[in-house]
Amino acid sequence: MSDLRESGFKHVTRVADARDQLREAATPVERTDQVPLSSAAGRVLAATVVADRNVPHYERAAMDGFAVRAEDTFGASDRSPSVLRGEDADAVAPGSAVRVHTGSEIPDGADAVVMVEQTETVGDEVEVFDAVAEGENVAPAGEDVEDGQTLYEPGHRIRPSDLGLLKSVGVRQVPVYQRPTVGVVPTGEELVQSDPEPGEVVETNGLTVSEYVERWGGNATYRDVVTDDYEALRAAIQRDLTKDVIVTTGGSSVGERDLMPEVIEDLGEMLFHGVALKPGHPFGAGVVEETPVLMLPGYPVACIVNAVQFLRPLLKHLGNAPFDDHPATEATLTSKVRSEPGTRTFARVSLDEGEEVTATPTRTGGSGVLSSVALADGWVVVPEETEGIPAGETVAVQNWEYYP
Repeated sequence: MSDLRESGFKHVTRVADARDQLREAATPVERTDQVPLSSAAGRVLAATVVADRNVPHYERAAMDGFAVRAEDTFGASDRSPSVLRGEDADAVAPGSAVRVHTGSEIPDGADAVVMVEQTETVGDEVEVFDAVAEGENVAPAGEDVEDGQTLYEPGHRIRPSDLGLLKSVGVRQVPVYQRPTVGVVPTGEELVQSDPEPGEVVETNGLTVSEYVERWGGNATYRDVVTDDYEALRAAIQRDLTKDVIVTTGGSSVGERDLMPEVIEDLGEMLFHGVALKPGHPFGAGVVEETPVLMLPGYPVACIVNAVQFLRPLLKHLGNAPFDDHPATEATLTSKVRSEPGTRTFARVSLDEGEEVTATPTRTGGSGVLSSVALADGWVVVPEETEGIPAGETVAVQNWEYYP
């Protein structure tokens, strides 16, 4: 570890390679729960869900009108309507018609519905001015969902719109994977929770990462700040080895007080240390007793960038959830974005949605300026093989706050 401190980050891991290594080191959660529908939105199904009844479970009227036998309307026209007996009954006899409303059960004996617009009631009789075919304006049983139909497969993230369908087929509880558990450990002897003195810094990274964990489908345990002491850091890691993943903030670089890489190397194995990413190249990860440990940088912007790029996909993998790309807005770049060849750069931008949507760079560096992220509308990703993006180019502005 002393060699690394002396040499700095001469060798860094590409973003895609770092993600692959983390994925290979992490085993998806197999623990499951049965949860009621009221708590199921956003959870990930752990088993196939099959409908055990038709929806609707009866034949119903698709229109307001009269339930009839189709053959009784054959030949009906404006000049020569079919005249049927209007009845208030549970069944339709030959030559009769029963009033129904949209969604009403079709009475026995009926096989079609005449729209009310095509009829006229005269006393006890119903004149029908247009013939209907068998099954016309009738919604059959199972039109929406058929008994035995597969609705969802394991790995499906349940949406609010799914809940009504599940309830309609009689599902009251669903089997879901448990959320991955995450120990979030902020580190740094300078950190305080409020009212900083000169030389002190308010702890924000742990709070931010914990909230992201919850949004990305995990259960976060936000720990107290751990000072830059080898034994204290070691104990903090060992305490959370029962979690599915441990995330530390701060102490991940190569300075004298950056002890976390040494702690992980002594307790387990370092996977990589340093990534080809800006801001935030002092990111590292390791494994201790089969628990992945992600070491996020202490600078707030670098911490957020790395959390989005590495922790988010890892949590999706651990939670058996689909991984969605961030939504993006196409915009015209108002000024050049600079980047270093071989490094994936995340340039924060503000959007102006006038006649033409434009993106104005706010920063590419400044990994300690938290407001540059909090007040930005998104970021533009400059690939490793690209040396900047000139003004006037059309770019995709990613909204990293999108969290499904």
